[in-house]
Parts: sequence; structure tokens; C-alpha cells
Amino acid sequence: MSRLIHSRLSLSRLSNTWGSIGRGRYLSTESNKIDEPLKVEDAETINPPPAAEKVLVLGGNGFVGSHICKEALDRGLSVASLSRSGKPSIKDQWANKVSWHQGDLLSGDSWKEALNEVTSVISCVGGFGSNTFMYKINGTANINAVRAAAEKGIKRFVYISASDFGVINYLLQGYYEGKRATETELLTKFPYGHVILRPGFIYGTRRVGNMKLPLGVIGSPLEMVLQYAKSLNQIPVIGPLLTPPVDVKAVAKVAIRGAIDPVFPPGIVDVYGIKRYSQQKAF
Repeated sequence: MSRLIHSRLSLSRLSNTWGSIGRGRYLSTESNKIDEPLKVEDAETINPPPAAEKVLVLGGNGFVGSHICKEALDRGLSVASLSRSGKPSIKDQWANKVSWHQGDLLSGDSWKEALNEVTSVISCVGGFGSNTFMYKINGTANINAVRAAAEKGIKRFVYISASDFGVINYLLQGYYEGKRATETELLTKFPYGHVILRPGFIYGTRRVGNMKLPLGVIGSPLEMVLQYAKSLNQIPVIGPLLTPPVDVKAVAKVAIRGAIDPVFPPGIVDVYGIKRYSQQKAF
């Protein structure tokens, strides 16, 4: 009987020992003592995943810029915006997820802090007025941004330019000369990382103060009709006026793709290309 009890006790001790091993403890080969569990610092180090891409939207509180910010957030990107007015007054929830910076691309260098940790830039900066004013806003301001981004080592820059409208180009000379000057600068500073979007009339719900203007009521039907009249664009003088409108959501989608998709080709994307790329499956 005593032998049986001794045998059971031995088995019980062995069982407890193996239980300790299963709980992360192990037997020392030098003695019968049980060593302490492995410390965390003794384990293999696992590198953390790379940080999310960060997009800076110039003019992110405007009509096109706000849609680009929302599209970027929907894709899980970190989003910052730089504009002269800073954070907009809108109460939409998405606005609280954007890092808003206030600065003037035509004044000083303090605005360059907004470029910190940015992986790509999308510029929606533009405006109308006198020819001198239009060239400064559409040209000089954007050129300053292009140069600063290049100096910072940012790899991709997307610019929301404008489609040619024939005679309208002459009526808005400063506007188009500024746009084209920025495009030229992009080709120089970002030869392999530039994407230039040339939409025509951009429609969608536009906020003006507390009012919302449903521009799609006009733009959507026109787009449906004019998208099949591409050959008419070649008609002298009036042809460019028949460029179809494009949905602001399509512009935003393609702008984000141009900013973060490594296989998106550099170059100029016209309104037909914007529509085509926007209809493709998510990358």
C-alpha cells in the first residue's frame, strides 16, 4: 500500500511539473528548481506596421477640396489641409478628423510646417478676379507649394487644373496662364510623381454659407448628353465649350488615387480620363 501511495505522489509531482512547463515555465538542467518565466524583453522584437500615408490637401475647405478630404478619410488615410481661413465652420463629423492648418502660400514660410510627415500633396487652390490676381492665385501660389513639396522630398503631387475652353481661355487669361505655369513647374519638379487633372465644369452639392446649391441638377444631365459628343470638341472656337461636366466625387476619387496609387501613371488626365478612372474598381 505504501508503495502505491508513493507511486501516486510521484505521478502527481510529475503532472504538476509538466503543468508548469505548459504555463511558460521550464525545468533547469542544473537543479530541481523551476526557473522564472521568460521576460518580454527576451522575446523576438516585432517591427510595427508602417504608418498610414498622410495627404495634405491645399484648399481643403473649399468645394472640391472638402470632397477630396472626405474621400481620403474614407480610404483610411491621415488627412491635413492648408488654407488661408483654416478650419471651416461646417459641423460635419468628417471635419473633426482633419488636421486644419491656416496659412497663405503667397506670404512667409510658416505654412510649410503643414508639409511635415506628408507623403503626397493635392492642390485645389484657385480663384477668379483680375488677371493679375488670377495669375497669383492659380499660378504663383501653387508654384510655391510645388517647390516647397519638392524640397521636402515629397514623392507625389496632384494638381486640380482646368480643361481648355477655347475663347473662355482669352477672357480668363490670368486664370489659365496661372494654371499652365503650375503644370510646367510640376513637370520640372515632379517628373515621375505628378498627376494633373483637367476637369471642366465640376458639379455636386456646393455649400455657400448656410445654403446648399445642388449643381448636379444642371451638371448631371449635361454630362450624360455631352459625354457622347467627344468628336464635337474638335469644332473650332465652340468645340471646347462642349466639354462635359464631371461629378466632384469622381474628381476626388481620381485625385486620391493619383496621390497614393504607386502604379497610377504620371501625366495629364482630361475629363474623359477622370470619368474612366473613377469608374474602375478600388485599387
